[in-house]
Amino acid sequence: MSRELAAEFLGTLWLVLGGCGAAVLAAAFPAVGIGLLGVSLAFGLTVLTMAYAVGHISGCHLNPAVTLGLVAAGRFRSAEAPGYIVAQVLGGIAGGGILLIIASGKAGFDATAGFATNGYAAASPGGYTLMAAAVTEVVMTFFFLLIILGATSVRAPKGFAPIAIGLGLTLIHLISIPVTNTSVHPARSSGVAVFGPEVALGQLWLFWVAPISGAVLAGLVHAWLGAEDSTTDRDAAARAGALTPGEPLAPATARQPR
Repeated sequence: MSRELAAEFLGTLWLVLGGCGAAVLAAAFPAVGIGLLGVSLAFGLTVLTMAYAVGHISGCHLNPAVTLGLVAAGRFRSAEAPGYIVAQVLGGIAGGGILLIIASGKAGFDATAGFATNGYAAASPGGYTLMAAAVTEVVMTFFFLLIILGATSVRAPKGFAPIAIGLGLTLIHLISIPVTNTSVHPARSSGVAVFGPEVALGQLWLFWVAPISGAVLAGLVHAWLGAEDSTTDRDAAARAGALTPGEPLAPATARQPR
């Protein structure tokens, strides 16, 4: 488990540093800022690159909501979920800490002014209400998990899961940045909230409750629809995996039991 937890730590660190770093350092950079589109793409690229980098080690969850959604779908052992979640949160905080060090190298920088944190009401980029923020986070995470579960099925085209998942996360950010600054990821929200404005910590509960609710619901719906891989599919994938030195992204169903 130590290698898997290290992979989750590093992958989540990269997601926060890459995605939130794009928002903090480059979104509004004078004359050549990347804007909302660039930040959305940055988040998608962090997941895509880490899926290829560590997917064959840990499954590349990088997100407590994803881990719990996979548990709900029967794709991941519940006993292993707490370790994954701790590693993800610590990775998120480490990524936020590194970003703070970099951003503080510019005179006048003040993390309490925002620091890519998530929020609702006055803390929402567009001033959206708590209800709007909650619905957004539940629905966006629900569809994110459906994309993950479908793309990593042993019956899906091989090698393309990271692309579908990365583009899915990009689309989610394009939709929801104005509402909540887009979380769908409790560890991402926590990683910058601890260094950001006080209101971010006060509203952090929503960005745990809503994404996890959406992810668990997606896992249950995925299984109810009959979309989950059969025992025969899983056994065949496990046998094939034992003969293959590596996979670009290892769905939990295709990994040998530990």
